[in-house]
Amino acid sequence: MAVTRDDLVDALTAYWGRKTLQLESSRIANAVGAGTAGSVRGGKQFDPVAALVAKFFSEAGFPASSIRINGGVDLPGYFRPSKQWDVVVVLNGILVAAFELKALGGPSFGNNANNRVEEALGSSTCLRRAGLAGLYPAEPPWTGYLFVMEDAPGSRSPVRVPIGALRTDPAWEGQSYQGRFGITLKRLLDEGIYDSVCYLLSSPQNPDPQEPVAALNWAHFAASVRARIHYMAELGYLSRGDAPRADLMWSPGESPSGA
Repeated sequence: MAVTRDDLVDALTAYWGRKTLQLESSRIANAVGAGTAGSVRGGKQFDPVAALVAKFFSEAGFPASSIRINGGVDLPGYFRPSKQWDVVVVLNGILVAAFELKALGGPSFGNNANNRVEEALGSSTCLRRAGLAGLYPAEPPWTGYLFVMEDAPGSRSPVRVPIGALRTDPAWEGQSYQGRFGITLKRLLDEGIYDSVCYLLSSPQNPDPQEPVAALNWAHFAASVRARIHYMAELGYLSRGDAPRADLMWSPGESPSGA
């Protein structure tokens, strides 16, 4: 079956379930001693979302060995030797796609907001520059970015912009963290920092996501990933036996304008 929006809701439900369990487990571990806390916090709560992204490629006919989630996800960089991505698809020595999956949750949304922006810029910039340096000779790197913002009062409330040496872009004034990341992620897409970006608002109480920026919704993201699969197949990079199934390139009801 092709990847659907229902699959997205299921993946986010699983994500929040794992995250909640890990938080509770961390509280217990901290109560009994710091020795066990690290292993508890080291879980992979984003695995359900990573598996969802990987499903685009497995359902299209890519062999399991070409789709990497846990292990073998290091890719060559330019400003550093390598960097681990969350989902990597490599077939016949060619990078088909690389994905970053990130989230921002409460209660203190400001603690990691700037880190998320810097990570997003650094990861793709390093990879793309490596492509220009000839480390990806067959095709330029293709990157996707999926971001989950916890929908909570702290992410909905306007955030004050500090007064600095010079005035900031007026676009940031009066924005909440949800609004700020709508601006940031749209600019990442517009500037070509990432080839496809998805921005979702979700919560443990209501995993079914809101999609505040039309150009960054799930339908656009899914269509872009399928277009990449089609592109690689049309250029003949996939052997006949590994060629993606044409009937899974596009799904009814998931046009780019869909929700």
